[in-house]
Amino acid sequence: MDLVVDTSALIAVIVGEPERKKIIDFTSGNSLIGPGSIPWEIGNAFSAMFKQDRITLKEAQKGISIFNSIPLRYVEIDFSNVLKLSKEINIYAYDAYFLDCAVRHKAPFLTLDKRLKNAAKSINIGILEI
Repeated sequence: MDLVVDTSALIAVIVGEPERKKIIDFTSGNSLIGPGSIPWEIGNAFSAMFKQDRITLKEAQKGISIFNSIPLRYVEIDFSNVLKLSKEINIYAYDAYFLDCAVRHKAPFLTLDKRLKNAAKSINIGILEI
C-alpha cells in the first residue's frame, strides 16, 4: 500500500526521536511516497537544528546518509490543486504538496505535525496515528 510520509516523520526516524520505532513499524512493507520537495525540507530541518544547537554537522551528514537509505518514491503534484488546497485550508503550499499526494494517490498520510494532521482530516484524508 502507498503511504504519504511527510518531513516530520522522516526527521523523527533519521534523528531517533521517540516515535521512530512506531513509524518504522507502521511503514514497513508499504511504499512510501511524497512530493519532490522532501530533500529540500530535510535540508531545511537540519539547518534549523544547527541554529538550535541540536545537531552537529557530522550528525547531519550521517542523517543524510540515513535519509538516502529510506526507500521513498517521489510523485508529481498538481500545482493547481495545491494552490486550491492552500487557499481553502489556509496552509502553505509546501504542506499542501503532501495533501495533494494523499488525495491523488488515495493514500493515508503519516505526519507528526498536528496542524497538518488537522488540515488533512478537514478534507477527509486518512491519517496514520502515531
